[in-house]
Amino acid sequence: MSGPADVVLLHGVGLDHTVWDRVAPGPAGDGHTVHTPDLLGHGSAPDAPAGATLSDLAAPVADALADIGRPVHLAGFSLGALVATRVALDHPDRVATLTLVSGVAGRAEDERAAVLGRLDRARVDLAATFDAAVDRWFSAEWLAEAPDLAERVRTILAANRRKSYLSCYEVFARADAELWPWLPGLALPVVAMTGSEDPGSTPAMSQALAARVPHGRADIVPGARHLLPLERPDAVRAVLRQQMNHTPTDPSSGALAR
Repeated sequence: MSGPADVVLLHGVGLDHTVWDRVAPGPAGDGHTVHTPDLLGHGSAPDAPAGATLSDLAAPVADALADIGRPVHLAGFSLGALVATRVALDHPDRVATLTLVSGVAGRAEDERAAVLGRLDRARVDLAATFDAAVDRWFSAEWLAEAPDLAERVRTILAANRRKSYLSCYEVFARADAELWPWLPGLALPVVAMTGSEDPGSTPAMSQALAARVPHGRADIVPGARHLLPLERPDAVRAVLRQQMNHTPTDPSSGALAR
């Protein structure tokens, strides 16, 4: 297969492939074929089973990468970052570079308690949970600038199937602990990026993740919150373009500075 490597972009929990609408035209314009699948339990994908695991969510992605037939540039946002990491660990031959956007890693006890508290509240009042998510994700300034975008995010959240959402959110709440011991085995170029004002996927997490892999670096976007693919698509496109300059056989692939 000739031409630039394919790009695969994975969305976050409760969202769908459209979270990448502002990012995907960049790599597509550079000649890459871009794939933005819906994760299991989201959008047009099948429901997630009760008690779903990170491996359950990763399996359809890994199968799709096998069908592509050569290593891809894989990026994930939030839950998608956890799924992408699982795929890269289990199938390193299918991933050329890994970009983790607003990901979580090594949560402290208080951080895990906070996300598990959100899961408990979602079981009681899902609509209120979605309202609270929009409040966390949009600053007052950004909400004033992009009210239509906030409403679009609310609509996507409201379309979730309750059982699938709760199952996937539990994966999001716990899977970083599952991955943490295995991160030193990621031998490919890894960029962990997040917004400087993201309270859940914190800069400290991205920096710790980048330090834990052999060829990682952190990229902190000033003034941004969680929804980097929507709020700062320019920054995400720039990091992806840097990653696309690496190939599996490129000897400089391990030269990403921490």
